[in-house]
Amino acid sequence: MSSKDNLIIFDTTLRDGEQSPGASMTRDEKVRIAKLLEKMRVDVIEAGFAIASPGDFDAVKAVAESVKDSIICSLARAVPADIERAAEALKPANAGRIHTFIATSPIHMQYKLQMQPDQVLERAVAMVKLARNLRDDVEFSLEDGSRSEFDFQCRVIEAVINAGATTINIPDTVGYGAPDEYGLMFRRVIENVPNADKAVFSTHCHNDLGLAVANSLSAVMNGARQVECTINGLGERAGNASLEEIVMAVKTRADVFPVTTNIDPVHIVPTSRLVSSITGFPVQPNKAIVGANAFAHESGIHQDGVLKHRETYEIMSAESVGWKTNKLVLGKHSGRAAVKARFEELGITFESQEDLNKAFISFKDLADKKHEIFDEDLQALVSGVTAPDIAIKYEFFNLEATSKSGVKPKASMTLKVDGIEHQTEAEGDGLVDASFKAIEKIANSDTELQLYLVSAVTQGTDSLGEVTVRLEKDGVIVNGSGTDTDVIVASVKAYLDALNLMAAGTLKAHPQKEGV
Repeated sequence: MSSKDNLIIFDTTLRDGEQSPGASMTRDEKVRIAKLLEKMRVDVIEAGFAIASPGDFDAVKAVAESVKDSIICSLARAVPADIERAAEALKPANAGRIHTFIATSPIHMQYKLQMQPDQVLERAVAMVKLARNLRDDVEFSLEDGSRSEFDFQCRVIEAVINAGATTINIPDTVGYGAPDEYGLMFRRVIENVPNADKAVFSTHCHNDLGLAVANSLSAVMNGARQVECTINGLGERAGNASLEEIVMAVKTRADVFPVTTNIDPVHIVPTSRLVSSITGFPVQPNKAIVGANAFAHESGIHQDGVLKHRETYEIMSAESVGWKTNKLVLGKHSGRAAVKARFEELGITFESQEDLNKAFISFKDLADKKHEIFDEDLQALVSGVTAPDIAIKYEFFNLEATSKSGVKPKASMTLKVDGIEHQTEAEGDGLVDASFKAIEKIANSDTELQLYLVSAVTQGTDSLGEVTVRLEKDGVIVNGSGTDTDVIVASVKAYLDALNLMAAGTLKAHPQKEGV
């Protein structure tokens, strides 16, 4: 091709990514991620499932209010209430899209929907017409498309395009597809549906067999011009196609792929780290593009080659995707304006002067403990603060933790509960265990600890430690986070953060019973 087509990047981290058990995000966390996605120049941001809960509705609306350069999308089942709720949440958006779907595979129609094919077709057309009356930009997905019968697939696609759908998504919902057959499916549909030229065809692949990226790229080679993907490949079950892998494959192998993207890849690594920090899902070290070892070379032969000429063993530069050491020329004597400016450069803004003041105090406290402060430290500082709209029931005051060989570890601490100080202490199998048991003597939360994760934000023994604590109670899952140069203190902060989120009752178990 003499000129390349534009490949639309549709990010669904805030919707499909959030369907990973334990990956719930608050409204403010979604807005923070969305702003970085906007900075990366993501074309479409699927902000949530507006009908799922009041919290999801508020999150979609908040993203629509905050992001101006990307299309904001809300998912909706092929049900009038879903579509109307999505349209309501999208009202503040500069550009909004309703994404509605219904299953079209025989197994889904028979066992899940209990509908005949003609009924599914009729429902699809009616709901696309309804959505189109509310928004000009309508996407329709054939759930479990990779296992749908070809003739019925074509009937549905032709009908919904005539009804007003501008994007047609044929997802590999259960990760069943293989690259050759999945790509061929797109080519056959585009060639056989008479009005195929009136819509953009989209791919949305799950990674159950580890083929999500391969399937997505195969679809692109066969006519798809939108890819639905997530940061870090986050998503339910084995995850979704990874945005960073799709984008960098297209960019690096420009000689192969007939498309280009609008993505600015230098924001990939910072966004990856933010998503990991907020969700508590760590990135494996050998993960392509964003893993800690993605550009590391241990082999002497590799090291020698890279030193002589980088391209011998690196097909892209680390800097091109955001792997750079941004050392702040800031310290404990730095002013508020300079710190605020650096936060803004990282895509972090504050709703009020009080929020900025809290972040600045945290920065000053950290500057007293660390000689060098990195961008990752600033991201972690903000991630470790409970959202401003969450009432603080439990507050950390001080901690004394002792451990000695042959003696059971003990934690003594002072907590504030609803503003009143309480003394508590407990022994445990380790200092973290003792600290959590001490907290529970007061909280009696009846929660179950699902995950305890510690990570060093930067290198060095003075690194800021970031702790994620996942608690579950009656099907509700929350992630708390805490940061400190002392890992025990960070653990206590994370546990209390999770308890505050649980007490506020603003998060919920995932209500999505179906999705693409």
